[in-house]
Amino acid sequence: MTTALDDLFVKTRAENRAALIAYIPAGFPSIEGCKRVIQAFVDGGVDAIEIGFPYSDPVMDGPTIQAAADQSLAQGTGAKEVFEALKVATDAGVAAVVMTYWNPIEKYGVEKFAQSISDNGGSGVITPDLTIEESASWKEAVEKIGINPIYVVAPSTTDSRLPQVTSRCSGFVYAASLMGVTGTRTSVSSGAPDLVARIRTTTKLPIAVGLGVSTREQAKGVAGYADGVIVGSAFIKAILDAPDEATGLTAVKELASQLALGVREGR
Repeated sequence: MTTALDDLFVKTRAENRAALIAYIPAGFPSIEGCKRVIQAFVDGGVDAIEIGFPYSDPVMDGPTIQAAADQSLAQGTGAKEVFEALKVATDAGVAAVVMTYWNPIEKYGVEKFAQSISDNGGSGVITPDLTIEESASWKEAVEKIGINPIYVVAPSTTDSRLPQVTSRCSGFVYAASLMGVTGTRTSVSSGAPDLVARIRTTTKLPIAVGLGVSTREQAKGVAGYADGVIVGSAFIKAILDAPDEATGLTAVKELASQLALGVREGR
């Protein structure tokens, strides 16, 4: 059984390019506004969308995404709104996943959460703080329901541990390009190509690189060695910096179209 995410990487590999994956927290800039951002992503040429489950105590998220999550939580965003946003993305015809810390999954019910991903057309879940040692119930749920479990590896992941983690992934492996939190940077970490090369020795799965990409040129650079380019903070910053939502949506679509060109120039 394949997911829309599996099919996407078959398509992008056939086109000899990387996939552009955009991130937005559910409920940001508002519950309805998030749905409009998703449409702007699609209109701009994004290949897949990550819906963030806003969380009050994040481990991996930098100040930009935290600000967006705080704004989202203040409007009462919870699991229901996350799944609604997921459905908006999948109804628009793009592969979509949810990115969430483990606590909301456990609170919602492990199998019920996996089922809700599937019910709303989602391909899988990225779990940045879930270790493989603590994954028994999650592994069982995703295998039963047929969605992609996506784990995060970092430059600090040892050579002995790397194959243990990548063998648990499906859909793609999320390569965090540096040690630190999310955010746009002037350059993508020089350690990212090395990390991707190390991951490639352990798995045939696509590898997507996140943390730091914000420009067409950076997207082109990452697309030269990775199968997917993940962009989050740059989109959120475009919305936070805009004087009103309409201007923000225009900026999101324009940035998406520039990044979509970048991922096609990388090979």
